[in-house]
Amino acid sequence: MDDLLIRGACVYDGSGRAGRIADVAVRGGRVIAVDRDLPVDAAQVVDAAGLALMPGIVDSHTHYDAQITWDPTLSPSPALGVTTCVIGNCGFTIAPCRPEHRELTMRNLTQVEGMSLEVLRQGIRWGFEGFAAYLAQLRAQGSVPHVAAYVGHSSVRTWVMGEDAHRRAATAEEIGQMAQIVRGAMRAGAIGFASSTSPAHNGEAGIPMPSRLADDAEFEALLDAMAAEGRGTFMLTKGGHTRMDFLEGLAARTGRPVMVAALLHNPTNPQAVFRDLQAIAEARARGHALYGQVSACPLTMDFTLASPYPVEGLAGWRPFLGLEGAARLGALRSPALRQALRDELAAPAVFRLFNGEWDKVRVVEVVQPRWRPLEQRTVAEIAADPSSGFGPDPLDALLDLALADGGEGLGTVFTAELLNSDEAAVGRMLCDPNAVVSLSDAGAHLTFFNDAAFGLHLLGHWSRDRAAMPLEEAVRRLTRMPAAVLGLADRGRLEPGSPADLLLFDPRTVGRGPKRRVFDLPGDAPRLHTDGVGVHGVWVQGQRVADERGLLADAPRAGRLLLPAGHPGAELSG
Repeated sequence: MDDLLIRGACVYDGSGRAGRIADVAVRGGRVIAVDRDLPVDAAQVVDAAGLALMPGIVDSHTHYDAQITWDPTLSPSPALGVTTCVIGNCGFTIAPCRPEHRELTMRNLTQVEGMSLEVLRQGIRWGFEGFAAYLAQLRAQGSVPHVAAYVGHSSVRTWVMGEDAHRRAATAEEIGQMAQIVRGAMRAGAIGFASSTSPAHNGEAGIPMPSRLADDAEFEALLDAMAAEGRGTFMLTKGGHTRMDFLEGLAARTGRPVMVAALLHNPTNPQAVFRDLQAIAEARARGHALYGQVSACPLTMDFTLASPYPVEGLAGWRPFLGLEGAARLGALRSPALRQALRDELAAPAVFRLFNGEWDKVRVVEVVQPRWRPLEQRTVAEIAADPSSGFGPDPLDALLDLALADGGEGLGTVFTAELLNSDEAAVGRMLCDPNAVVSLSDAGAHLTFFNDAAFGLHLLGHWSRDRAAMPLEEAVRRLTRMPAAVLGLADRGRLEPGSPADLLLFDPRTVGRGPKRRVFDLPGDAPRLHTDGVGVHGVWVQGQRVADERGLLADAPRAGRLLLPAGHPGAELSG
């Protein structure tokens, strides 16, 4: 008897082929048959007439590294069709980590990943120091979805250099020590090596994340270490100063894929992302495996001026970073600092999160009832309205409202639509053959935004509503393509012998629901949450973890720690 039979679904196998009506039989965690009119001989039978069945989504860009230690469900991803999560992106990991560096590591995450320090202090289970021990802890505790992990550059740097990791270049001896750690992590089962050179990536008080201090020689040595045994993917969130030809050189040097993030459309520099994609296409034509991570979602963030992630990458904002109390309030009132911000926003830039589009910045929630009429109005509208009492310059309006309303805590909540707002341009990016649909950032920016349902958004908004790509191609982009780039050879497939990681959905209604605030982090702290729409079931290794109501209360920890193809334990991990 089989464990599961899903009858009459339109099956999309992840290859890009058109869907076909079939039954799918599952036994022992694997698909054993995909065919018409299979015999009804299963412990569980699901009638899927009118629904679509596909491999589970492979989310190649998450930040669940901390959350997974206290929440093995990796909520909300499994309820949104994700059956494999890749953690450690951008190099912002919590392993390796010496005990004396734990506070530094957590404080870095509060800034770069928008995480509450108290949540991290209460939540992280520090049962490890080295990267191998971290993987052993994940393997022992289990998780609802599968997990694959990068070893992170900033953590490796901090292990070797301590506080100096974010202050200076490494010596040759320190680089040698880092390379040894990376080689050990790859032997332990890392999916690859991840880093960032983005100027928007800062730790507490605006200190650069350690990887930003690495020179070219350090990158070359650590990529050599990653590739020493012929496996691994290099993932980099690229700053504007990082040349694409340098990244192609790393791919050529190591023979390993390079995943470049974050390729987002900037309406004030609209061709920049397409120049990057063209450079990637030319590199691939020369036989070098470069890929660009693109997003299906507009990048929209909630923020306060106490933690204004959208503008923290601006040079003019640096004097504010690290200030508290009266010093911070005084700096925000400074005409000279305000003018520096205005001048910077008026100048062209290759890439930055916020570009002075004040008509896309809205007041979400005020602290004092007297300012409630300003809620849901844009900063541009407030500045242009003399009766508001703020303006006429939008920057002044934003800062003055926050100072008048939020007090020392600067608690006024704004939301900004930052990038990827031009749908014609985003559709062109999504269909680029060199682009991997990704960038959910699930597990990070918990109070800023939640794009964990990026896959449902691609299936619904982009495939069904916008007709940007056929449904079978959208499925391939979410499953087999990222799995292949990452060396997860048997994932992203729905065929006899493949793991039974499955998403059952209604193609007529599938999509992502509105964001809402929930209080389910350690200490009952808040985060933004998104529900799936049109999801009827999610299975990991043949075990159901979600239904149309969301994540099952008793969802089994069916996920496994996945290893890259070529690793001695890869077959066992599958």
